Amino acid sequence: MINRIVIGSDHAGYELKLKIIEHLEDQGIAVTDVGTYSAESCDYPVFADALCKRIQLGDFERGILVCGTGIGMSIAANKHSGIRAACCSDTYSARLTREHNDANVLCFGARVIGEGLACDLADIFVSTEYMGGKHARRVQMLDELMK
Repeated sequence: MINRIVIGSDHAGYELKLKIIEHLEDQGIAVTDVGTYSAESCDYPVFADALCKRIQLGDFERGILVCGTGIGMSIAANKHSGIRAACCSDTYSARLTREHNDANVLCFGARVIGEGLACDLADIFVSTEYMGGKHARRVQMLDELMK
């Protein structure tokens, strides 16, 4: 289980992001918020970029991005080298994206899932380890696609 994470959102994900931060901090996980800091309309790629750069720099191992659907954040995050972002709306996918794909960014939509499920997904994402083994070859292939 990791003990710190970076999180970001756009305006649509702002309120849910605050709930997730509170939930994770209640478990003793340090959370760094890269914005947005209000529900005022903004552009999601800005915050996906800010979060991904922190992971690329090695400041954080994993991050969570929240927008309306999770799709825009996922697309934006996956434009960054070394980022494997997965948009999940169920616990099975959230667990397997860590175990099999070594995803380092979890994305979901505030207009798609509720607070309880969002917190469950965050819990799974911070506590599930990558299995490696036969999956390592495939993850390496994904990394090669980015070059």
